[in-house]
Amino acid sequence: MKPLILRPIQQPMVAFAREHKRCGIWAGMGSGKTSAMEYLIALLKLLGQVGDEPWLVLGPMRVCRDTWPEDMARWEQFKNLRILPLTGTPKERSAKLRSKADIFTLSYELAPWLVEQYMERWPFRHVIADESDRLKGFREKRGGVGLNTVKAGKSGIRAHHLGMIAHNLTDRWINLTGTPSPNGLKDLWGQTWYLDRGARLGRTYSAFLNRWFRTNQYTREIEPMPFSDAQIHAAVADICITIDPKDYYDLKEPIVTRVNVKLPKAARAIYKQMEKELFATLATGEEVEVFNQAALTNKCLQLANGAIYTDYPKWAPVHDEKIEALRSIVSESGNSPLLVAYSFRSDVARIKKAFPGAVELSTTDGMAAFKSGGSSMGLAHPESMGHGIDGLQNVCNKLVRFGHIWKSGATWQMLERIGPMRQMQLGLTDVWVYDIVCADTLDEDVLYKHETNCSVQDALLHATKRSH
Repeated sequence: MKPLILRPIQQPMVAFAREHKRCGIWAGMGSGKTSAMEYLIALLKLLGQVGDEPWLVLGPMRVCRDTWPEDMARWEQFKNLRILPLTGTPKERSAKLRSKADIFTLSYELAPWLVEQYMERWPFRHVIADESDRLKGFREKRGGVGLNTVKAGKSGIRAHHLGMIAHNLTDRWINLTGTPSPNGLKDLWGQTWYLDRGARLGRTYSAFLNRWFRTNQYTREIEPMPFSDAQIHAAVADICITIDPKDYYDLKEPIVTRVNVKLPKAARAIYKQMEKELFATLATGEEVEVFNQAALTNKCLQLANGAIYTDYPKWAPVHDEKIEALRSIVSESGNSPLLVAYSFRSDVARIKKAFPGAVELSTTDGMAAFKSGGSSMGLAHPESMGHGIDGLQNVCNKLVRFGHIWKSGATWQMLERIGPMRQMQLGLTDVWVYDIVCADTLDEDVLYKHETNCSVQDALLHATKRSH
């Protein structure tokens, strides 16, 4: 074990959290948020500014179960601090709560259970919400939220339960995230409520929307007004700090290459029929039909990738253009390890057939094989590559997006697993991204959404314009 010496990028995190008991720290992947907060806890205990009461860390399961305990075990300053993840069966978790620990960690999904264990006897005066964008769905009920508020209303159950204790029974609340608004400014209100109970962005979510948003008369989507970005960020500037790695390190942007493929004539005919009629007949004679726009977009993205579900989980191959593009990337990269993003399970089956050595990173064995160099291709869905995954940068600096999903946050987070900040920590610089894009399909419009941060509806309207 060696002592933790705060890096320049971590110092303002600790200083800001010391000065603001309720605050948000917006810092990207690899900036050291976890160890900075561990340092904060140890420092406040050493200075006698907090007592022996336990701290609670909330986060995604992997973060709470693995990331926090593993990080604390690395540093000498924390050897006398006990951290205890609340995992296992309800009986096992209850037994752990009776143990003595300085820090308890808990997944967001189990928050209702913990609140109901204690209610007014809530012992955690200091709460750290890691990846706090998980709280964006909170909505305060008319009359407020407290221990006597039984129904969640428009909030999710976990956000509601945490809202019951957030301002009534906690003295300190720190939000940590690298993506405070992955899907737009609308995501900020719910998270910020836990810090100031609506003082800065509006007492209710409706008030927030009425002040800074409008309804697009054509798409009916809620969108920010031109002045909203500057005003919203100014409103929370005193309790939220943004830590940008580019201010501390000379980070190079990823080298992005767009690999264009075209639908073969037969596949294009199927795609066009599906777009226009919500129905298509495959070369096999099988028929595929959808009944709404959401299902149609899924089918179009499946076709762009090269297969289509006929009767889930059954699917039929349509073309191999993206498989061949992936072969070219493998060859061009000299068989160096590739992290490959897929969007459907049919993608996995087809890629593994074409590349028998490929492994799925969602499995323990697959992750171990990729990290150890036992496989040169790791397959993962962006939504499974969330927080708490580390070590991929040790073997890989190339990301291939075989399939594309609408969620920008998950797309960006997957890149961050091997991104510039991660490479910098290894003394490396370059990161390569290969976007395999099927021309004149929804692939182009998903990328348009990510590049412009527009809504899915706007991207689909863009697709309509393109097709005409």
